[in-house]
Amino acid sequence: MDCHEKPAALGDEPFIALIGNPNSGKSVVFHQLTGIYTTVSNYPGTTLQILEGRVGKKRIIDSPGVYSISSATTEERITLDVARHASCVVNIVNALHLDRELFLTLQLIDMGVPLIIVLNVTDEAKKRGMKIDIPLLEKRLGTNIYETVAVTGEGIKPLIDAIKGWKLGKRAGKQPKKCSGIEDIPDQFDRVLAREGGKETLQKYGLKDGSMPDESYQERRRRVNALLGETVTKEKGNAPADEKLSQLMVHPVYGFLLFFIIIFFAYQIIGVFVAQTIVGITEGSLMNGYYVPFITSVITNLHLPEWISTILVGEFGVFTMTIAYLFGLLLPLVISFYLLLSFLEDSGYLPRLAFLIDRSLNRFGLNGKAIIPLILGFGCVTMATLTTRMLDTEREKTIASSLLNFTIPCSAQLAVITALIAHAGGYFTVSYILIIFSCFVLIGSVLARMVRGESSSLVISLPVLQRPRVKNMLMKSYARTRHFMKEAGVWFFVGALLLSVMQLTGVLNWLQNLISFIVMGWLGLPKEAATAYIMGIVRRDFGAAGFYTMGLTPIQLLVALVTITLFVPCIAAILMLYKERGPKIATILWVGSIFFSFFIGGVIFQLWRAAHGL
Repeated sequence: MDCHEKPAALGDEPFIALIGNPNSGKSVVFHQLTGIYTTVSNYPGTTLQILEGRVGKKRIIDSPGVYSISSATTEERITLDVARHASCVVNIVNALHLDRELFLTLQLIDMGVPLIIVLNVTDEAKKRGMKIDIPLLEKRLGTNIYETVAVTGEGIKPLIDAIKGWKLGKRAGKQPKKCSGIEDIPDQFDRVLAREGGKETLQKYGLKDGSMPDESYQERRRRVNALLGETVTKEKGNAPADEKLSQLMVHPVYGFLLFFIIIFFAYQIIGVFVAQTIVGITEGSLMNGYYVPFITSVITNLHLPEWISTILVGEFGVFTMTIAYLFGLLLPLVISFYLLLSFLEDSGYLPRLAFLIDRSLNRFGLNGKAIIPLILGFGCVTMATLTTRMLDTEREKTIASSLLNFTIPCSAQLAVITALIAHAGGYFTVSYILIIFSCFVLIGSVLARMVRGESSSLVISLPVLQRPRVKNMLMKSYARTRHFMKEAGVWFFVGALLLSVMQLTGVLNWLQNLISFIVMGWLGLPKEAATAYIMGIVRRDFGAAGFYTMGLTPIQLLVALVTITLFVPCIAAILMLYKERGPKIATILWVGSIFFSFFIGGVIFQLWRAAHGL
């Protein structure tokens, strides 16, 4: 696609773009402007998405957070396209980090992008003794500045009023910087980009002029420093308590201790209270107690052909199992995990966790950002696979997806596993944890060597720690949950339909018989365990729960639970994997997880048998 051609995701209607650094508060400003009524679009050629909403009749697009738009990373390419075709750019700037964030502002101004500035987090800047001469800064930058505290909504109304008053039409001629209308961005957009981007950017965008990027960087850095010297003063004082807490969060010892404490409480809330108590009500009492019997009786009374009834309300019925699974089991888990994620985001802890864990994940070809989908995987692997989109390179997405689908049990399965392994005793419980962790390390290390491509470095800013606002958490969680259920729900229906067809054609029974000899001879489990593995494809917790009534010995229980954990994830996660990573990689991971799980389980049993002379 030619760099000047407007991508389909941006549409034909004029729009206003939100552009800013990561953790500048851009997403909070977007939600304050547009409310929760947003749409999501996949960007051409990527799995990254842009959010779209409206302020009155004005169309607003939220672009990915970037530190510059000079190079050719996926996020910067998208932001470059958005900036090039926007009627106006609303540049969100964190007042606490003007020295860093004004760099992007000057870059946009130099490129002739029409913009206004939203100076966010001004309350925290004042608490830290910062005084910003807004009128002088407006004069020096040649554009309007709006002060906001996005998390409370302070300053948002004047911004909304200004946006509603802007005139949007087709571009032509010179573009005013204060967004009073829309006209064409001048040629300096291309000239500045060419001057800063080096040969790679020149080739990617077909630009002609150019010089070394570091020259432009040094020049702009001097301009930022001069601006700060003129417009910002800071009173000296003691470091606030939250800064001391921030240092503890990234400490190599105390930081990990705090992380494990947070994970423990998160699991107690989501893995125990939500996955067991709440889901016991929504799925057990409401769905299976009322909805499933009701819809089954309605379909039965219609006297439809047997094969149709099987597809609709059979064991894997699209009206029974799928609806009960989506709304009884998955929905409470998704809501609780997105609420937790919003809490960690809005408090400022998530970027610190990414920073803390970055070095540990580097050995697996990942950076600290990968901790987010890995944590989400303990809630739902399907949801976590979807969030691997946030990673920067295809290599990182493949490695993270592999670790999720091989070694991470979802909360529903983990709850069943916890209950079962407890009966085997402390020795086998510790053995289970060490084996799964070792598999995680082994797979990550092997993939880091085998998967081709490049991994990105972690470039992240640490926002100020603050108390999350309940309203903002609810708004973000609602938008994310709605998007996930809309996107993943289709694949649950497809999976249920596929399983019903396999059952009707006898393929499902054939698969059970096929693996029964492996289950008995290699894993040392009873024949009926084969059914548990097949059910594990439908639902991971169903597969684990299938071992409950088999009267397994402690070693059999360890083998069974290790194998079912490493075994293929549920059908919805498999289909999501195909959608995100493509058929080739997804098939390799799917088939590979089957062989790997049975291999590890068999090795455990055979070593035990040899050690005990059986």
